[in-house]
Amino acid sequence: MKVKVQKIDGAAAGNVELNEAVFGVAPRADILHRVVTWQLENRRATARPTRERSDVARTGKKWGKQKGSGGARHGDRAAPIFIGGGKAHGARKRDFEQSLNKKIRALGLKMALSSKAAGGLVVVDSLDLKDAKTKALAGIFGKNGWNGKVLVIDGEAVNEDFRKAAGNLPGVDVLPAAGANVYDILNHDTLVLTKDAVTKLEARFNG
Repeated sequence: MKVKVQKIDGAAAGNVELNEAVFGVAPRADILHRVVTWQLENRRATARPTRERSDVARTGKKWGKQKGSGGARHGDRAAPIFIGGGKAHGARKRDFEQSLNKKIRALGLKMALSSKAAGGLVVVDSLDLKDAKTKALAGIFGKNGWNGKVLVIDGEAVNEDFRKAAGNLPGVDVLPAAGANVYDILNHDTLVLTKDAVTKLEARFNG
């Protein structure tokens, strides 16, 4: 699959051949749904449990006389009515982590990249900027027609000047190739890949 390459300012910079096995896979809604659900569930932190009566380290010995105190009868300091006692009907520990086969995760990423390759993918030669300022970068985005939410993926590491310039642009996210994931790719209108990112992503599957 041959795709045009442009410079960050929109000028033509040749072509690049995309691997059909990575960027030409027919998307399946069920696979993408499984991977996105797995991602979002694994982002959820474990719900912290409270200590109930059996979890509190207090004596179980009857601490007062059964009768004669003028108060209620008690046999355990861990009872919920006492300060330091266990909580009645406390929150239980809830772990939301899911497991998903590596082959399904890899297939989901290929499908997400392929869906953008069919419409919404831009390949640039690099993220080098002549003027690494937010205002100048916003003008470049407007000139290129990159509206809405834009995900920019670089190679081994993100170009530092570009990352700083894009930091205050709303709806723009920047990731290294290692951070590419299904949810972020599908959650943006435009996917911008550098040539280094294309190489890294294809090597990720070929390796």
